Amino acid sequence: MQLRDFDSDSFLRDHWQKAPALIRNPWTAWENPLAPEELAGLACEEEIEARLVVHADGDWSVEHGPLPEARFDTLGEAPWTLLVQAVDHHVPDVAALIAPFRFVPNWRIDDVMVSYASDGGGVGPHFDQYDVFLIQGLGQRRWQIGQPCDDTSALRPHDELRLLADFETTDEWVLEPGDMLYIPPGIAHDGLAVGDDCMTYSIGFRAPSRSELIAHWVEDRLTDMSDDERYADPDLAAQDNPGEISAAAIDRLHAMVAETLADRDAFARWFGEYSSAPKYSEVSWQPDKPVGAETVRAKIAEGIALLRNPASRFSFVRNDADSLLLFVDGESFECADERISFAEGLSAHDQVILDAKAGKSDDLVALVAELVSRGSVAFDPDAR
Repeated sequence: MQLRDFDSDSFLRDHWQKAPALIRNPWTAWENPLAPEELAGLACEEEIEARLVVHADGDWSVEHGPLPEARFDTLGEAPWTLLVQAVDHHVPDVAALIAPFRFVPNWRIDDVMVSYASDGGGVGPHFDQYDVFLIQGLGQRRWQIGQPCDDTSALRPHDELRLLADFETTDEWVLEPGDMLYIPPGIAHDGLAVGDDCMTYSIGFRAPSRSELIAHWVEDRLTDMSDDERYADPDLAAQDNPGEISAAAIDRLHAMVAETLADRDAFARWFGEYSSAPKYSEVSWQPDKPVGAETVRAKIAEGIALLRNPASRFSFVRNDADSLLLFVDGESFECADERISFAEGLSAHDQVILDAKAGKSDDLVALVAELVSRGSVAFDPDAR
């Protein structure tokens, strides 16, 4: 599906991380990509993250999947919402919803959560710490937009839902199928289904916190460090007061830490690997046996498309004009010459077709063989 009359540059300038945006059916031809019964089926599967939120007697209860099929026959009259994470990893038509939003870098995109709600169903007033596009797939949902929030905003007592204690409505819209609502981080919102058969597709974006980056970056650095790297002060002079930690000592100690963490190239490699690590590794395309170079060459010669595993993540960092680092599923791959254009194409598109001369590059063939053997990509099994 494609967006029409949507100016991504204007959106980024006026709304991205600034203000909510209501976009009435911007699709060339909207079609709901997933039936409610299919979503319920996914919620019953062991490896899929799902939640059932029921609002009864003024309170919300949460059940975690996998849900027994019989559960949907016993829900009763209380409003309820089913939420299933990473549906794009399992349903190609849902994964296709991400393509129009590629004006946001790959590493920022998280997954597509799909919700189904009965009349009045919702998850209560809340705020998220990431950007989200909410696409109405089926039925109607009334969205109320509220005040800016942060970690100091008062919450209702609940073990699993971050429900706001106070909600001040500033805007209100009813979304029809195909309508889209963008909500920046920290903006309160509350969505209630209007009638039954209400389906919403939530395209979420990742935004690592400072504490998360520091904690994981330091953890990575520690694995490469030796206890032999110790403080030294060969020019030590006697002090008037031995109880003082001198400015010179503080400078040396601080430099020991800062110099290690200030290595930009090492940070770039680490972050590429860290941010491309799969969130749900259960969706495996790994073949029973490693794929060899001759198999890859034969597929390339036949013009068979190479498809990306929807559960895999792809991005790259450019070293210089002649090389880059490709990141796939938490691993990094040095790329030069023919590998560069391949890495760029693979990072930008859900599928690539290599031209015949690519099969003559041993380096490129070796990279493709490794990615196929890892299950990050696969040659189109439906190709003839």
